[in-house]
Amino acid sequence: MSTTAWLTTLQFAGVNALFALGIYASLWTGVLSVAPIFFGAVSAFTFGYLSTTAGLPLVLGLLLGIVLGGLMGALAAGLVLRLDAHYLAMATIAMVLIGRVLVLNLEDVTGGAAGQVVPGDLGTWSWLIGSLAVAAWVMARLAKSRFGLAADAVRQDPAVAQTLWIPPHRIQFIGMVLSGMLGGAAGVMQGSFLQFIGPDTFYTHLGFVTLAAVVLGGAFHWAGPILGAVVFTVLPELLRDVMGEYDQVATGIVLIAIIIYMPRGLVDPRTFRRLRRGRGGSPPETAGPGAGPALAKEGAAR
Repeated sequence: MSTTAWLTTLQFAGVNALFALGIYASLWTGVLSVAPIFFGAVSAFTFGYLSTTAGLPLVLGLLLGIVLGGLMGALAAGLVLRLDAHYLAMATIAMVLIGRVLVLNLEDVTGGAAGQVVPGDLGTWSWLIGSLAVAAWVMARLAKSRFGLAADAVRQDPAVAQTLWIPPHRIQFIGMVLSGMLGGAAGVMQGSFLQFIGPDTFYTHLGFVTLAAVVLGGAFHWAGPILGAVVFTVLPELLRDVMGEYDQVATGIVLIAIIIYMPRGLVDPRTFRRLRRGRGGSPPETAGPGAGPALAKEGAAR
């Protein structure tokens, strides 16, 4: 494969990583959702429409996508968080399906079945790396904050978290808003790289791919979705040169093997702790102020 093709593959791996982080943000609080694909579609089509009709500046376009995604995440949270786990997941899949219907019918805004041209000025390495770096920094900061401890506790057991004075619904609401913001940013970046978006650009295939990236990379650390998205995007290209038309079969076998032998994904916080303890690191605190949330975090990681 040519150098240009490899660079393009890595670019889309970065965009998939943003979508995967969006899925991880809600899953972090115990909410399985592929709604970031829908949030990304809304932000991308809005960005494309305003860029071509009103000459929206690039920075404002990206910020608008993030804000709009966050608002959509808040609205979705108000609608679906009252549902039980599997019904909630199905509701977010339905949102992706509804998004395609809206794209087909809102022709004046989306272009309908013909699709819509999107400015490609944001489709550069600097914008992609910058967006991904900011997203990773935010997730890393949140992981060390009170929200990170609360999210781990809610994911493990909402009832126990509530006994620790942690409001599960509020934590999950924040997770959905964060998921929407990441999905909105990813949608704008996806549209800029493709420079054309249509009814099938943000559809179920993208949701399943990014969800698989989260599972593959590891759903217990923010770095897992990023690594999983890169591996899930690059691996098929590597195998295609060797396996030819059987590359998808080989990809499936490799992924199944990873899931069987590394069920917690490629990035597992427990492995990091074992390595640190093996090198003489200090053991985790088991008493003292704040021990309750700390123990909840430790239990979630197990």
